[in-house]
Amino acid sequence: MAATDNYEMAVDLDPGADEMVVDDVPRDDTDRLKSNATKRKGRGFSERRAGGVDNDEFTSGRFESLEDTATGQAQRSVEGWIVLITGVHEEANEEDVSEKCAEYGEIKNLHLNLDRRTGYVKGYALVEYETFKEAKAAIDGLNGSTLLDQVIKADFAFVRGASASTSVQERDTRRHRRGGDRRDERRR
Repeated sequence: MAATDNYEMAVDLDPGADEMVVDDVPRDDTDRLKSNATKRKGRGFSERRAGGVDNDEFTSGRFESLEDTATGQAQRSVEGWIVLITGVHEEANEEDVSEKCAEYGEIKNLHLNLDRRTGYVKGYALVEYETFKEAKAAIDGLNGSTLLDQVIKADFAFVRGASASTSVQERDTRRHRRGGDRRDERRR
């Protein structure tokens, strides 16, 4: 009896509760449910109202908007007017960019981001001006000019409305002419 003192006895208080109960579902009901179910993948599928009328705001064309009159206009950031300069040479430094941009007004801030892996400039710079007039003069003067023998483009970093910039429109036009997007080719 001394050997059994160390062990506890397991008592099954609810015999039969551990067994799994399988409901007998008629085969006809299962087939009917499967035939009525529709398979929907991804986002954006719309719910249909009675009578086949589309309830989805995106496909019906009803959108909310804040202002319809402000499309394509530059928007001021919290601190100033930020100009995005693209096509910056990879070996350019802050001094080169600031000398080029200082001709058009006082620079409040300048960001020249570097690639972590290579240590070279990523190809763009963000220059902040205090006034719209200075930023617009910089865009007009810098767009199409050269920096370290490389042509640069300039535009406002923040634009309100659908037509963000000419460079975005040019990119979309090139994609359309090319027959799609490179990301589409990778999916195939």
